[in-house]
Amino acid sequence: QVQLVESGGGRVEPGGSLRLSCAASGRAISSYRMAWFHQAPGKEREFVAGIGWSATYYADSVKGRFTISRDNAKNTLYLQMNSLKPEDTAVYYCAAALGMGYRRSPSEYAYWGQGTQVTVSS
Repeated sequence: QVQLVESGGGRVEPGGSLRLSCAASGRAISSYRMAWFHQAPGKEREFVAGIGWSATYYADSVKGRFTISRDNAKNTLYLQMNSLKPEDTAVYYCAAALGMGYRRSPSEYAYWGQGTQVTVSS
């Protein structure tokens, strides 16, 4: 079983940047597909970005602004968020599942962190 803990959230002005981290324990994440989701108040949890061995894929709303990466040696997943917009405000969750492939539905991920709040506001 994998335990995931997110960090790095906070409040930032529009146009600013944040880097989220997701530290994994319990299992090596090298065999897991990993992803970031976000959930705004009153809305469903939505896919943001995913990564397999090295291939990455993104929601259209964040392409060109966000970058997902992984460091298997550190058992850690990252999300670099640039040019942040107020509509990026949400709780951001790290997720993991065994195997690779492009998966964008929350139901396809078995392991979740507790979330970290990102607020973009002036």
